Amino acid sequence: MSLKFTTRANEDLEELERDKGQWKRLKSVRKALALLEKDARHNSLQTHKYESLRGPNGEEVFEAYAENKTPAAYRIFWYYGSGKQKIIIAITAHP
Repeated sequence: MSLKFTTRANEDLEELERDKGQWKRLKSVRKALALLEKDARHNSLQTHKYESLRGPNGEEVFEAYAENKTPAAYRIFWYYGSGKQKIIIAITAHP
């Protein structure tokens, strides 16, 4: 499955890339995205359904861990798109 990024997700990723102080977090996010592309059920992602959010057409939204046991740990929010795509809607600190 391929990954497709919304404008918001692209902006989130670009913001991490611009901030040199976030290099460790960026590395974690990139690793999580690579795992998500290959296998959304990979253990380290701890993927689960996110109940309080829906995709633009009512799709179930999932949360995957990019970091764990870290203050303001980063998460990746996504849903299944048409075909074999996972649509990344946000890359952000845990709400």
